[in-house]
Amino acid sequence: MLTQSLLRNARISLGRPHCRTYVLSSGHGVSVAATPLLSCRSSAVRTCFRGYATKNKVKSTSTIVPGSQQPITDEAARQEYAKAEAAMKTSVDWFRKECAASEARAMGRVTPALLSPVRVKLPDNPKPMKLEDLATVGVREGTTLLVTLFNEHTVKHVEAALYESGIPGVVPHRQDSRTIKVPLPRPTIEARKEIFAAAKRKAEEIRVQIRKQHAASLKRGKYEKRSVELEEFQKLNDKYIKEVDKILADLQKATGMSK
Repeated sequence: MLTQSLLRNARISLGRPHCRTYVLSSGHGVSVAATPLLSCRSSAVRTCFRGYATKNKVKSTSTIVPGSQQPITDEAARQEYAKAEAAMKTSVDWFRKECAASEARAMGRVTPALLSPVRVKLPDNPKPMKLEDLATVGVREGTTLLVTLFNEHTVKHVEAALYESGIPGVVPHRQDSRTIKVPLPRPTIEARKEIFAAAKRKAEEIRVQIRKQHAASLKRGKYEKRSVELEEFQKLNDKYIKEVDKILADLQKATGMSK
């Protein structure tokens, strides 16, 4: 039959990318024109095509974040980090205020802030109280601090707290049942040395507090070695240690003290 003859004589070529196959047949003295049957560039073939990078194309690394700059993603670690940073910052801020008062004292400036570190222990209160909660502090003649108590029954406790405060040059003198005078003459070279030495001791205490907070955070977190958390906590520790060193160096420069 004609149809079977056409199929038997069909020749399909799929090897060339742009080939087209025609059915050529003649029968019963009738010529049949060539008819396109199949194109090898079908949609199925095209979808299988895969492109490759050329030698001239370079993949950009601008969006890749180095391990040292990756943030902490674990929520518990982030909370611990915030807690540690708050504690370290509080310690450093306290030391900064202490050094500001020490600098004022070393330069001969008399201000009520010089007595801000004083804490008073009362028999009926287990928690030490700030001096400003029990008295007012004023300046007289530029060289004397005048402490006026709210309650005369606390005078001996306030006087004892002034003695025990460890503030260089502070020697209280009771004037009456509610008033204590603290004369502060202009500091000598020896007095400035003592002021700076006291600041150095406080600086070391703050460094110890920062390191303890750092160690406690790592113990609670139990972070893996070479983890982002370990690196970030170490950088936090180093940051506040450096701040303490800078504050102390600034005080040393201001007071003219050598190392």
